[in-house]
Amino acid sequence: MTERFTGSFTQQEPIPEAGIDAAMAVLRHGRLHRYNTVAGEVAETALLEEEFAGYVGARYCLALASGGAAMACALRALQVQPGEPVLSNAFTLAPVPGAIASIGARPVFVEVTEDLTIDLAHLEVQARASGAKVLLLSHMRGHVCDMEALMGLCDRLGLRVIEDCAHTMGAKWRGLPSGRHGAIGCYSTQTYKHMNSGEGGFLVTDDAELAARAVLLSGSYMLYARHRAAPGPEVFEALKLEVPNVSSRMDNLRAAILRPQIALLEDRRARWRVLYRGMEAGLAGAPGVRLIPRPQHEDYVGSSFQFLLPGWEPARVARFVAGAAARGVELKWFGAADPQGFTSRYAHWRYARPEVLPQTDRVLAGLIDMRLPLTFSEDDVAQIARILCEEVASAARAEQLEPVAAPAAD
Repeated sequence: MTERFTGSFTQQEPIPEAGIDAAMAVLRHGRLHRYNTVAGEVAETALLEEEFAGYVGARYCLALASGGAAMACALRALQVQPGEPVLSNAFTLAPVPGAIASIGARPVFVEVTEDLTIDLAHLEVQARASGAKVLLLSHMRGHVCDMEALMGLCDRLGLRVIEDCAHTMGAKWRGLPSGRHGAIGCYSTQTYKHMNSGEGGFLVTDDAELAARAVLLSGSYMLYARHRAAPGPEVFEALKLEVPNVSSRMDNLRAAILRPQIALLEDRRARWRVLYRGMEAGLAGAPGVRLIPRPQHEDYVGSSFQFLLPGWEPARVARFVAGAAARGVELKWFGAADPQGFTSRYAHWRYARPEVLPQTDRVLAGLIDMRLPLTFSEDDVAQIARILCEEVASAARAEQLEPVAAPAAD
């Protein structure tokens, strides 16, 4: 009998009881706005920023309404102007170029390697050709490039780096937390990320002026002294009448939900790694499947899993994806002609007027992506891997049985 997976790829773990209790306390007193406090009270949002800054080792942290808001705020803090080019990976998700477009800047895409990281040689070409001053680096699906090589290249090119760490909260490169290599690190706390508040995000930096600009941009009015992970009031004096208010603050309710989750990140990373390695073991040796190697210096968070089907025709990939779906395994295919759900690729973002990137097109044509929620067990992962191996073989058999078209008559 053909087995079928019955679990959910979108079911997250419940919010910790401590977060529920803290959220209920905020709801009972009603002071959801981060600056609505009573005498002697420190807002949940201010405490969250202080605690997250401590977790990643940053001097300053700002909590925002979403990861996309954090990236847009970072670009504005770096004073990127409308019309300016901003470099970014071609393999990313829509909020990354969306953040660039939201401030009127122009995304310039960089090729991706078969290891799903930014192509450093093409980065140099695009930087010199475009004259860009900023790279919005997406650690897409948790794959981190050689950060020493990247930062060395960016220093030579005069590029400021913003790290999009939506998929690498808790990850490290050579022991340094993701988000701590560039000028600014941005994170997401959207439901499918490593901490869950439905929507939300962080911006971290060690640069006092950038931090002050970000706080003002987020909509602090003249209440910036109530932050605990921000520069002193003197840094704001020269900026407070020059920086616009682009309201994108996080509220105390989401902050209350998030604070207890910081302490869970290390355990979550370890548990995700078990699931990830189980999937690697289950797919190892499957014919036609290429797994993505993980560098020894990358301490990754395996909250999703990717593999390549190199050289497969689109019809064969589509059969494989449909066959897996019929057996309860939800896959995302980055080579599909049309965007579906959360999945789109650079060629779909016509507002950016992207140039054709042959290497990226070749990689994405066979790229399969899958969530690994912590509600899965090791047995679940083993079953999913068995189903995928069977569907790989089934797609191959179907291709071999397809009739060959008769030659046209003379």
